[in-house]
Amino acid sequence: MNENILTENAQLALDTILGKATTGIPAWLINPMEHRMIDRIAGLPAGSYRHDPEPTYRRMLINAGCSLIDQYIPENPLTMGDAGYEHETQPLVAGVGGNEIRVDGMLIDSPESVAEHIERILIPHWQQLTAAFDETARAQAIIGDERNEQARMGPELLKSPYGCAFFPTFEYGRYGYENYFMAYALYPDVIERLFAAQADYALLNNRAVLRAIREAHLPPLIRLDYDMADSRSTLTDIRTLDRLWFPHFARCLEPLLRSEVKLIWHCDGNLSQMVPRLLDVGLKGFQGFQYEDGMDYEKICAMRSRDGEELLIIAGVSVTRTLPLGTADDVTREMKWLVEKGPRAGLFLGGSSSITPGVPWENLKALIEGFQYYRIHGRG
Repeated sequence: MNENILTENAQLALDTILGKATTGIPAWLINPMEHRMIDRIAGLPAGSYRHDPEPTYRRMLINAGCSLIDQYIPENPLTMGDAGYEHETQPLVAGVGGNEIRVDGMLIDSPESVAEHIERILIPHWQQLTAAFDETARAQAIIGDERNEQARMGPELLKSPYGCAFFPTFEYGRYGYENYFMAYALYPDVIERLFAAQADYALLNNRAVLRAIREAHLPPLIRLDYDMADSRSTLTDIRTLDRLWFPHFARCLEPLLRSEVKLIWHCDGNLSQMVPRLLDVGLKGFQGFQYEDGMDYEKICAMRSRDGEELLIIAGVSVTRTLPLGTADDVTREMKWLVEKGPRAGLFLGGSSSITPGVPWENLKALIEGFQYYRIHGRG
C-alpha cells in the first residue's frame, strides 16, 4: 500500500492501525443485508444493488463513512431477501438440511467415523500440503489478491489482509456438530494430531503472510475469524483447549506474533474465558462483541497486550439488540459508550456484525451520523 495515494479517510484508518496520534476515530466496514437500505445509503434508486451489486455496495461503504475494509463481501447480501435468508438459495452444509453426511465418500454417522476419516484422510491431506508448500508462490498470491481487492475498492477505503493467516480449527463444518464434538471428547489424541498437522502447514503459510505484508507494504493488521463459542461459553471446555488447541495455535502464529503485524480476534458468542488466553499468546485486540452474551466491553478495553500496549478494538453497535430493537437515541448512546470506554488509540467503530433486514432506517441513519461525527471530532 502506497501511503501517498490514500485519501484522508483511508489514511486515518492506517494511522490508527499504526498507533499514531489521531484526532478522529475511523469506521470499520458495515454490511447491511437489506437491499433497499444498501440502495438508500448509496444514494441510488431502489433496485440498484440487485441490478449492479458491487458498485452499489462500494458506494454504500463510502457514503456510510467506512474507512477500513478487511473482509470485502459485496455480493454477500444477495443471499438474503427482505425477510432474511431464503432457504432455497442456501447450499447444504454438514448436518443441516440433509439426511446423512458423507465426506470423501465416507458415511459420517458416529464419532468413530469422524476419527477414522481424520486419521485416514484429513491428517495425510495436511501433511501433503505442508510437504508441497511454496513460500514464494504463496506470498505472491497473497500480494496479488490484496492488491486486486484494494484496486476494486479504490483509494477511499483501506484494505487490510483477511483470510490469509491460518491456524487449527474445529471441523464441525465438515462432519456436523454432533459427531465431531463427540469425537473431540472421545478421541482427543486424534483431534490433537489433526491440530498439529494443521499447525505445521499454518506455520509455513504464516511466514509467507508476513513476507507478503512486508514486501507489498500491506496494512499490518489481520483479523482472525473463527467461531469457537456460543452464547454460553466456548464450544468445548476451555481446559481441553488449553491442552489440545492453544499450544498449536500459538506455535503456528509465532512469525506474525514476533512481527509488527497486529493480530486481533473476531468475537462471536461468549469468549470471556478465551480473551486473556488470546492476549497471553500475543494477540493485540478484538472485534465484534456480543454484549448480551456476557462480553464485558469495558473490562476488555481496559486490558493490555502481552507487551503492555493498549489494545486495538473494532467496537460495534449491537446488531442483535440496539440496531434492530432500539431507537435512534439508543444507537447514539451506545456509540458514545463505545467511544468513552474504548481505548484512547486504536479504536474503530462499526456494527458488531452483519446488519440483518428489518433494522429501521432511523437507526441506520444514526449509526452513519455517528461515524461522521466521531471521524471529525473524535472524543472532543
